[in-house]
Amino acid sequence: MDFQLQSYNNFFFVGIAGTGMSAIAQYLKGIGKDVSGSDRLFGTENKIEIEQQFETMGIQCFFQDGTGISSSTQVVVISTAIEESNVELQKARSLGICVVKRSELLAAISSEKKTIAVGGTSGKSTTTAMIFHILETCGMSPSLITGAGLSVLQEKGQPGNAWVGSSDWLVIESDESDGSIVNYKPEISLILNIDRDHKEFDELIHLFTTFKANTRKACIVNQDHELASSLSQNVSYDFGTKSNLGFVGSGFVQKGYSISFNCNSVFFTVPVIGYHNMENTLAAVAASAQVGISIEECAKAMQTFEGIFRRTQLVGEQNGICVIDDFAHNPAEVIAAIRACQSVGKRVFAWFQPHGYGPLRFMHEELENEVGKVLRTDDVFYLTDVYYAGGTVTKDVTSEMVAEAMYNKGFAVKYIPDRKNLISEFKSKVQSGDVILLMGARDTTMSEFAKELFDNVV
Repeated sequence: MDFQLQSYNNFFFVGIAGTGMSAIAQYLKGIGKDVSGSDRLFGTENKIEIEQQFETMGIQCFFQDGTGISSSTQVVVISTAIEESNVELQKARSLGICVVKRSELLAAISSEKKTIAVGGTSGKSTTTAMIFHILETCGMSPSLITGAGLSVLQEKGQPGNAWVGSSDWLVIESDESDGSIVNYKPEISLILNIDRDHKEFDELIHLFTTFKANTRKACIVNQDHELASSLSQNVSYDFGTKSNLGFVGSGFVQKGYSISFNCNSVFFTVPVIGYHNMENTLAAVAASAQVGISIEECAKAMQTFEGIFRRTQLVGEQNGICVIDDFAHNPAEVIAAIRACQSVGKRVFAWFQPHGYGPLRFMHEELENEVGKVLRTDDVFYLTDVYYAGGTVTKDVTSEMVAEAMYNKGFAVKYIPDRKNLISEFKSKVQSGDVILLMGARDTTMSEFAKELFDNVV
């Protein structure tokens, strides 16, 4: 679909509270469009935080029942999660209103800017945030559309996953899970990694190959990741730990909640945890170099990076016990998050809530076979019931089945159906020096639960 953004002024988003939808809605409002939207979470007497934030911005909010769509609505925006039976989609079709997918709209926005598009099956949100932070700190005033809120923007009372700058540069997180990554034609693209997530490897390779081909200036890849490195365009663009690359990382050290390393002999200290965040930083540096920012300027900027929402985010620390909240939702991300926390805690109590029955069916074998291998002698992996957001779904693979398979392989795993029972479980077991790691996606109450757990356990 060749969607012309400038032809429309009034936009309505179905499911506007979702991270991908909310970012584009904020961006459009920031460039002067009329924006409204609905969500199943809206409409109660106690308005949720993002609903209040939207209304402060001038974005009108409705319950998802069709009342927000009228004859003045020019475009209704949907995601791939919206089924044809949705009452608002049906109303839009009956009124002859233009219906556009979120990914198509983002592609239209991207086509009007000099875009840096971050791709990969893990680390996209963090790397996108890091690039934005470097460019913003160095005075380049970029725009941003991403999937996770930046702490520095959330401190302004915003959701934090979008920003409208004054320059032509736009930094976006590009999604391979719905195939929309092929719609973008960025100035600069990054491929962080390619792991089996949502799609099989052959399809992922096809998507990322097209993503590379659509790139106008430079495609940057992680040379330490085998599949990503196979798509290298020019090693001088790339990053990793091999000596022949444009951006070489070495000397990684994690101390407390900070990492340090060298990039081309320039020393970096970044207030985040995990080896994977050295990779993310190197990717951000490589992208920033294409814009004309030096490695030294990047190092100085990254000293003040405040992190992003639910990416190894420290909920709190008290009595020697840490609670960390993370968006990890595939085996590679779960393993990376556990390893990052192992550098902080003597023991890690890692809880994972699968973000849907379809995703669990796709990844259960990797969970069963790989996650347990990273656990140390005293670490424990917890599974609770799958987060179910409604809609048509087959429930033939469950958390209990995965936990049983892991237990039978000798891994330290425990199935607790209701996550509320984790509070009493952890309260009876954790002690000074331990880390409680909470992981999962889609469920908008995860951060609230993390705070509740911290208040009642630590």
